[in-house]
Amino acid sequence: MSQFNEKIARQWSRMGPRAMFGNFMLELAEKHENLMVMSANLGRSSGLDRFKAKYPKKYLDVGISEQNLIGVASGLAKEGFKVFVTSFAPFLSMRASEQIRMNLGYMKLPVNLVALGSGVSMGFLGNSHFGLEDVAVMRTIPGLNISCPADCCEMSKILNDYSLNNRGPSYIRLTGTPGNPIVYKKNYNYKFGEIIRLKKGKDLLILSTGSMVAQSQIACNELTLNKINAELINVHTIKPLDKKVTKLLSKFKNIVTVEEHSIIGGLHSVIAEKIAANSISTNLLPISLPDKFGPTGNYNYLLNYHGLVGDKISKKIIKFLKKK
Repeated sequence: MSQFNEKIARQWSRMGPRAMFGNFMLELAEKHENLMVMSANLGRSSGLDRFKAKYPKKYLDVGISEQNLIGVASGLAKEGFKVFVTSFAPFLSMRASEQIRMNLGYMKLPVNLVALGSGVSMGFLGNSHFGLEDVAVMRTIPGLNISCPADCCEMSKILNDYSLNNRGPSYIRLTGTPGNPIVYKKNYNYKFGEIIRLKKGKDLLILSTGSMVAQSQIACNELTLNKINAELINVHTIKPLDKKVTKLLSKFKNIVTVEEHSIIGGLHSVIAEKIAANSISTNLLPISLPDKFGPTGNYNYLLNYHGLVGDKISKKIIKFLKKK
């Protein structure tokens, strides 16, 4: 499951995060007899049709009742099952937030929440289905891990890690759509909680997460053409944040965060809190979704509209640097 090369990575990208989640669950079912995958009437949307057919005793659909979904998942986890729960990001993070807070955060039960369609990837389904503020809500719950893979290859690493280790309650945020640019073209060693340097640089630091890691790579190439050498970091684990980040922040005069999440409560807020808590003297530019509801449309249109594509990210950074 964790082994791949460029050809496989591109195949996974074409299928997209939701379809690949279903495929990865099929592989995990072969490894773990006690695996239980749960849905709230989103089996097909979660890419779980094949899983349901092949492993009917390892799949449970509770219907459109996300709060009950968390309650049942908690009970199964307490009985020793490896539980992966899936639904759209806003339904998990907000509709069931009280149950997640008490049953998972307070009781420390190891349920893995897989949030589909985070950011604006649900496109024409609109703001009711957009995961605009899910990290902000989830990171307030004590003891809850938050992971956000950069592409399907990294998703395979993260899902495998959570299946092998009891890390407690966790929120796995899936961003992007089929055909997203890949970040990883060859296999690599993934470690939970450890940031990954994708490009070394000296002029500024870019911290990115999820779908925006690939866009940040494109931005870095544009910046290089403008003789700006940026360091790019993939923050795949937002909580707990790698302790090395604090030292890294102190090395750069200019820092940029890039994320497909509201400007409030996500990666930008995490980094701003670290800068303030450690009295680090630096300039911080957030590139994110705004604190407001936006239009609907296809995914590429929405990324362009919000300036979350490589060339627009680089232009924002160049403008930011010229002011300093």
